[in-house]
Amino acid sequence: MHHHKFFSDKAKLYESSRPVYPQEIYAYLASLCSATGLAWDSACGNGQAAIGLVKEFERVYATDISNEQIENAKLHPKISYEVSPSEKVKLENESCDLVCVTQALHWFNYDLFWPEVQRVLKPEGVFSAFGYNWPSVNTEIDAAIERLVYQTIAPFWAPQNKLLWNHYRDLTIPFEKIESPSFAMRVNWNLDEYFNFLHTFSATRRCMEAMGNKFFQTAYEAVDVLWGNAEQRKSVNLEFVFYAGCKKI
Repeated sequence: MHHHKFFSDKAKLYESSRPVYPQEIYAYLASLCSATGLAWDSACGNGQAAIGLVKEFERVYATDISNEQIENAKLHPKISYEVSPSEKVKLENESCDLVCVTQALHWFNYDLFWPEVQRVLKPEGVFSAFGYNWPSVNTEIDAAIERLVYQTIAPFWAPQNKLLWNHYRDLTIPFEKIESPSFAMRVNWNLDEYFNFLHTFSATRRCMEAMGNKFFQTAYEAVDVLWGNAEQRKSVNLEFVFYAGCKKI
């Protein structure tokens, strides 16, 4: 199965269960750019980043290889969505002030993607990639999820995910890195929202396809006891990954 199909058949679940990035990230990226005319949201998914970017940029071009994701995208008159691979897009040379990738840089064909980014970025344009890793609630819940979910789904992760887990340090990114502030990624979820998020993991879904849902139900029941009132919202911290760089002249 191609990686983009991991999220396609449950695109609506993915859209409703993935957290929203803080607007301060997009404001910071805009502050790095010499102009804010056009941003390309590459591998945009359901458009969560595009909606944030359009508050800081005049126009946003958002592409994704999954038609199902684009069909569930967040619409805005200044966002143009298109089903397209990130390695070849319908953008003019040196047309973008920013190229942004969220939660997806580890999936690309870099031999094709990096030249395409170089082509569409203006001189001194900015490239940014960011995303998040493991959610943390508290010591007890985190330990239960590690034992009952993460250890079960571990064989089903695609190897590319390791690039994100290591904050893209193992990836050669051909831009001048910009030393950036740290950003926090926190959400307030009840038990169902937390497990819906875990369900969107590609490895969770592949594991369910291979061995059924029982492990996930068992984990839910165990964490339900630790959670207390299932409707109670708890602060969940997501390990955040961020990179920003400037096009080399």
